[in-house]
Amino acid sequence: MNEASPIPIGENVAEVQLAPQSPPPSAPVDRSGNPKGDLTQGPILKTLLAFSMPMLISSVLQTLNGSINAIWVGRLLGETALAATANANLVMFMMIALIIGFGTATTVRVGQFFGARDIAGARRNFGTGIGFCVVVSIVTGLLGWFFTRDILAALNTPAASADLAFQYLQVVFITLPFGVVLMMVSMGLRGAGDSKTPLYAMILTAAIDIVANPVLIIGPGPLPALGIAGSAMATAFANLAGLCFMLWRIYGRDLPLRLRGPELAYLIPRGAALRYIVVKGIPMGASMLLSSSAGVVMIGFVNREGLEFSAAYGASLQLWNYLQMPAFAVSSAVSAMVAQAIGAGKHARVGKVTRVGLTATLTMSTVMAAIIVLADRPLLALFLGSTSPALPVAQHMQLLCTASYVIMCVTMILFGTMRAYGAVLAPLVILGISLYPSRMGFYYLVYPMIGSDAVLWAYPVGSFAAAGLSVLYYLKGNWRRINVLPEVGPPAS
Repeated sequence: MNEASPIPIGENVAEVQLAPQSPPPSAPVDRSGNPKGDLTQGPILKTLLAFSMPMLISSVLQTLNGSINAIWVGRLLGETALAATANANLVMFMMIALIIGFGTATTVRVGQFFGARDIAGARRNFGTGIGFCVVVSIVTGLLGWFFTRDILAALNTPAASADLAFQYLQVVFITLPFGVVLMMVSMGLRGAGDSKTPLYAMILTAAIDIVANPVLIIGPGPLPALGIAGSAMATAFANLAGLCFMLWRIYGRDLPLRLRGPELAYLIPRGAALRYIVVKGIPMGASMLLSSSAGVVMIGFVNREGLEFSAAYGASLQLWNYLQMPAFAVSSAVSAMVAQAIGAGKHARVGKVTRVGLTATLTMSTVMAAIIVLADRPLLALFLGSTSPALPVAQHMQLLCTASYVIMCVTMILFGTMRAYGAVLAPLVILGISLYPSRMGFYYLVYPMIGSDAVLWAYPVGSFAAAGLSVLYYLKGNWRRINVLPEVGPPAS
């Protein structure tokens, strides 16, 4: 097998360097002489866990931060305000899904060039990703700010919470670039093998957000009471603080992705780097929109079954959110490790990384799922109360649906590998088939026979469909050649 570094399609051949034997002087090195953040060396399991654990902790902190902020809003401003933030957050996710897709594409590209030890190429793609997403976030923020009421009306936001949601979103839209740049820098650093700096930034961000929320909401002492807008401002300030911390760390430690002097021109979106980010980022963002839209439809099915069923589903969803976190962290780590392996020309390592990632995430998710099912009553009682009539319904949901999130781990890991090669359309199609014809088709087919259980059984049916199609495409598809020119030769799996 040809171990030369592959030349990615869409880049100028002159811009792509073969993997040198030693890192350039501008790349900080570790004790072994490898660039800091190099994920192409050493034991795969140890590297994978060391890289994914900070991302897992970051996800937990982010979720806890959101939960605590929801508690502040609910306790200080009431249920109407809490409903307003829920509607506002749904709007925001739908509007930034594409930006997240562009960020994922940037992470992959940075990883490929970093693996090839082409630090200039990594910086070029990193700068382009940030510059482009800042432009998109500014345009999105301005459009959202001017059309906030129209967006809320289109979502049928309840009249009681529409004004509060408007106040909240007005601040969120105008401060959107802070959060976008924070996210982009975090994702770029992970592509360069650094998951600790984003973790430290998340710790700072969450701490400031949690403390600032009640202060800006109620305005103690001479401070003005900003109400629900204060909650949005607290998040904006926290994001800005986290961004400043990361920039301080990047330049203070001279991390590989720092941009100086003429390199700042990389922030102007252009060229092959921009084409890759747009072409690959749109399907990735569309996948997120597809998942969120399917989730909204399923909530509609749940709400048809009455208040107890809906309450049980809401409590169960809280536990399932945590259950998905290991798979998200490990799949992101697999994607970064595979991207670097591609850049380094170490295609034989790709299959090993994928297998280790599958084993690790299935093990962690199975253990967590077992704990959730075995301890379902006390865990669900945290959200429903020990005497709630919805508690037995939620326990029934855990028995039928929890395993589906373990099954989805297979899909997530395989998608992480494929996307590192630039294969983004097939995962989008597989996701669409599993969410709509499989999951929802099953629901409509069996609902007349089994009633509300059709909602629950639809989850494992959709997960099995996604996993089966993913395995089939992984084994038989041409995803290994999507990002490699024919003369490089087929990589080994």
